[in-house]
Amino acid sequence: MNLVERAQRLLLTPRTEWEVIDTEPHAVQGLFTGYVMILAAIPAVSNFIGYCVVGLGGVRLPMSYGVTLLVITYAMGLATVYLLALAVDALAPHFGASRSFAQAMKVSAFAPTAAWIAGVFQAVPYVSIFSLVGALYSVYLLYLGLPKLMKPGDGQAMGYLAVVTIAALVLWVFAAGLQYLAIPPALRGF
Repeated sequence: MNLVERAQRLLLTPRTEWEVIDTEPHAVQGLFTGYVMILAAIPAVSNFIGYCVVGLGGVRLPMSYGVTLLVITYAMGLATVYLLALAVDALAPHFGASRSFAQAMKVSAFAPTAAWIAGVFQAVPYVSIFSLVGALYSVYLLYLGLPKLMKPGDGQAMGYLAVVTIAALVLWVFAAGLQYLAIPPALRGF
């Protein structure tokens, strides 16, 4: 799997790409090292650049806080993928789907592709709001990929999607809270 081609196809032809992903065998370790760990670094590094190099209105975070923020952002990005895969797998029987951690990991690993790529906007605080477009597109990728890979029962796909989306949102809020705590109190809100 070529990372650039996979990301490009997920962004441009997601329905077709989810069909391909559904039939591919993926080891959890391979997904993490060959895809998740690389793309999850984009928003973490971009955040660091935005807070410590570019700054906002001449205000920059000290490097020590920036490095802490980078590590927390990256670690939470990785943890969120894994925890969401656990949730997708655990919830499967409640929505008429068969449990498959491998399939759940594929959903969890590939759905955030757009958000990770759009994380590059975090490098320039004035345009960082555009990273939300990537996050919304990732919800669309989840909408397409979850029913394709997990195969919920008839009429249960939307409920499954809603619960998984809420789980992802809870994980994201928790991760954002930890990132917020890494910023010195005097600089919060900058």
